[in-house]
Amino acid sequence: MNGDTLMISYLTFINLLAFLLMGLDKQKARQHKWRISERTLFLSAVLGGSPGSVLGMQVFRHKTKHPSFVVGMPCILVLQILLVLFLFQKGILPR
Repeated sequence: MNGDTLMISYLTFINLLAFLLMGLDKQKARQHKWRISERTLFLSAVLGGSPGSVLGMQVFRHKTKHPSFVVGMPCILVLQILLVLFLFQKGILPR
């Protein structure tokens, strides 16, 4: 498995995980059961799952009234996009 395939596989996994964590936490909230910590939700975004987290927030209508999520998740996504663009510009990531 080459580096590109590995990176695509990782990003697919972490985004699917972040999306599912949002859905699972929403389900647990409705059932008044044990919840996934906000730290875990943010960690999945910081580790590359910010698109999945933002999508999960919208699809499941979860954490959309929490300013830390409404502002924080999109900020993480924008910072990650800027980082990728910077790495492309510097030639660190192949085009």
